[in-house]
Formats: sequence, C-alpha cells, structure tokens
Amino acid sequence: MLKILFSAHRDRWSEYEQPLNAAFAAVGLAADLALDHSPDEVDYIVFAPNGPVSDFRPYSKTKAVMGLWAGVETIVNNDTLTQPLCRLVDESLTDGMVEWVTGHTLRHHLGMDTHIKGQDGVWRDDSFPPLATNRPVTILGIGALGAACGQALARLGFPVTGWSRTAKSVPDMRCLHGEEGLIEALTAAEIVILLLPQTPETTGILNEKTFSLLAEGAFIINPGRGPLIDDSALLAALDRGQVAHATLDVFRTEPLPPDHPFWSHPKVTVTPHIASTTRPETAAKVIAENILRGERGEPFKYLVDRARGY
Repeated sequence: MLKILFSAHRDRWSEYEQPLNAAFAAVGLAADLALDHSPDEVDYIVFAPNGPVSDFRPYSKTKAVMGLWAGVETIVNNDTLTQPLCRLVDESLTDGMVEWVTGHTLRHHLGMDTHIKGQDGVWRDDSFPPLATNRPVTILGIGALGAACGQALARLGFPVTGWSRTAKSVPDMRCLHGEEGLIEALTAAEIVILLLPQTPETTGILNEKTFSLLAEGAFIINPGRGPLIDDSALLAALDRGQVAHATLDVFRTEPLPPDHPFWSHPKVTVTPHIASTTRPETAAKVIAENILRGERGEPFKYLVDRARGY
C-alpha cells in the first residue's frame, strides 16, 4: 500500500481527505493517506508551501512531490528537494482564471465603474465604449492559464497579443517572445494581463520603463504574481494617468498589509488572491492520475523544470 503524506495547512485536511481518498480508489490505487507518516516510508507527498514539510532530505524513498498550487516559486529553489516536483494543472483552476480575467477585462473595457459608482442623477449619453475589436489586449505569460484566457478574450473579439520568454504558438492569438517581443507586445496596449510565473527574469517586468510603453489610460490586471509589478512604478503611473486603473489579486506581501497604499488608492482594486482557487474534488483527480502514472513507470505530467523555475 502506498504511503502518501498530506503536507498542506492542517485546516485543509478536512477538505481534501475524502476527495483524495475517493480519487485514489477511483483509479485503483491502494493508498494510506495521512497527516503523519514516517519520512523514510513516504512514497508521495501531496504538498502546499504552507504545510509542515520544508526539509525533504528525510524523505529518501519519496518518488515525487505533488503540488496543490499552480505556482512553485516558493519551493523550486529549495536545495533539499531532489525528488521530482509536479505543479498543479487543473481544469477548475483554468476555468476559474478565465472567468475572473474575462470579468475584469470586460469591466474595464465597458467602463462599468462609471455607472456602478457614479450614479448621481445626471443622464450622460455623450460617450460609449469602443467595440472589443478596437481594444488591444496583451497577456504576459501564455502557459495553460494565459493561453486559455487569451483565447476566451479573442472569441469576444479582442485583438490579443501573448508574450512569453521563449517562442510559443497559440491559436487565435498573436504570439511574441524575447526582449524585442516584450517591447512590441506592450507598445500601445490598452489592457495588460499578467499571468507569468515568478522568476528572477520576470520579477518587476512591469516597471517605470515598460509602463511608459502602454497606451495612455491603460488598464492593468494582475492575477499572476505580485512581484511581477514594481509597486512604486505602478503608483506613479496611476497618479500621472498613464495607467487608468489596476485590478490586483496578488501582492508582494500577502495578506496585503492594512497600511499599503493600494487599499486606499482610488484607481486600484484589491482582491484577496481569489482569481483562481484550487478545488479539492478536481485537484484530487489530477493528483491521483499523476501518481498512477508514476506507479506505472510513465513520465509524470506537469513536471517542474528547475532551471526555468516553473
């Protein structure tokens, strides 16, 4: 029987115990899932960075670490982790991200805040939003989440440009890569969505220089990682009107400190890292199927490239 350790915040055990056990049974895995196993007996670790395991050296028998989060930036450089590390790629994560990104993109595109927040009894019919075909959108990061979001927006008529560090091809999107591609992708963009992983190369990718490339009055939507944005540069861009509004779901420090200027800035919307949340029922199936692959001697899916950091 496989010994599987659940190493996430203990508050999540009640949410995951039944779905994981059901998923293991559904694929025919005999599994002993527990919060505590002797480290030298553990076959697999179901892992979140807020769990108790941070030193992986005692887990000498462990065949793989199965992440419960899409992001791995807090663990990928852990020198004690020599076992294969798999990030979570789950349809529910993708669907949730597409819904959140599409909703906030349409909110800014249609100028919904003007009417939701500005009802003052005055009938103003002298302005209306452009059609989606006239609103260029750039997505930085076109992995599974970025590609799905870009294709959803393209179906609504937005001209979508996707950018990645290395060359990619995604149907219905113009795809650019590299330093020159980044400049082209950001130049005159009216809505910028960040879905890059956090690496040394992507930290601060939106900064004073790159903000200046955007169309005046552009919108920023960040459900990716907080450090992708230089906070001071964003505040300056908001204050001078280069950026009209920023909707931010992720931050350098989480929870966002109560005294952070984002909370009180009239052109910033703060959401509490809810753009896409792991759902236990679907995540459990992904993890069970990946462990089954390992037991069959097949390559793991969603294996993290340590050199790239994702």
